[in-house]
Amino acid sequence: MTEIYERIEELCKNKGITVTALCKECEIPRATLSDYKVGRIKSLSASVILKIADYFNLSTDYLMSGKTKDELSNLKIALFGGDAFVTDEMLNEVKRYAMYIKERENGDKKTL
Repeated sequence: MTEIYERIEELCKNKGITVTALCKECEIPRATLSDYKVGRIKSLSASVILKIADYFNLSTDYLMSGKTKDELSNLKIALFGGDAFVTDEMLNEVKRYAMYIKERENGDKKTL
């Protein structure tokens, strides 16, 4: 089981809901997370990650890696040369682009 799925399960447990209830609330097919849990799919789409992060009012970074705000500050410095004027929206845009590239590359490998 992946760390992301474990993090999702833990978040659901802390909120007192099931993963199935989360999927209904976020309009995510339950099969998506089931397939991810057992390895039938290797990654979740950016839209699924964003829906879950929004539901729990978390950053996508925390959901994907468990990174805290201090670690996010270091990431902003690395990506933008500092974090004084970097908004969460800017960082999320970079993350969405990185996820797009990853999905594109995974898609290319599936067709080979």
